[in-house]
Amino acid sequence: MIDRRHILTLTALGLMAAPLLAMAQSTDKAASFVKSTGDKLVAVVNGPGSVGSKRAAMTQIIDTDVDVDGIGRFCLGRYWKLATPDQQKQYLTLFHGVLVTNITAKLGEYQGVKFTMGRSKAQDEEAVVSTTVERPNNAPTAVDWIIANPSADPKIIDVVAEGTSLRLTQRQDYGSYLTHNNNDINALIAAMKNQLSQSG
Repeated sequence: MIDRRHILTLTALGLMAAPLLAMAQSTDKAASFVKSTGDKLVAVVNGPGSVGSKRAAMTQIIDTDVDVDGIGRFCLGRYWKLATPDQQKQYLTLFHGVLVTNITAKLGEYQGVKFTMGRSKAQDEEAVVSTTVERPNNAPTAVDWIIANPSADPKIIDVVAEGTSLRLTQRQDYGSYLTHNNNDINALIAAMKNQLSQSG
């Protein structure tokens, strides 16, 4: 016969196991999401088609799998709350264009790319999925994908390459630019417009 202490112990172990199981399920889902997204990206990069068609395909993947607006707000940092609604709208539209341009600008250099999956772990309410990206004639690169809402609606919110956070780097760049331009958000918007016009 199981006494009361054993029942309490088993109950406590069950309560402990529940969140651990949920975390394992969310990291598994995040890993599957990254695998699916990575496969789609590699297929576009290594597949046939013009630069324009590849850019369109890449844009669709970004719009589906990346939290572009969330990353954009993060990159603007404290200036997001200082911006007017119109400035916020302009900035997010331009940020989307800049992000797509930055990703697709060097598609040719990634021909032959492949990636392998590594470990996944929970980090606060997010998941970190580690991969190794390999390109011909280049050393392998360790890339971590930071996934928000891993158990429900997973979205990429950051990519950390060899320990460097891309969204944090962009936030620092924008912050530095604004500091040197009297915290004028319109100046940043103008600079982003110029960047897109030159890339087009």
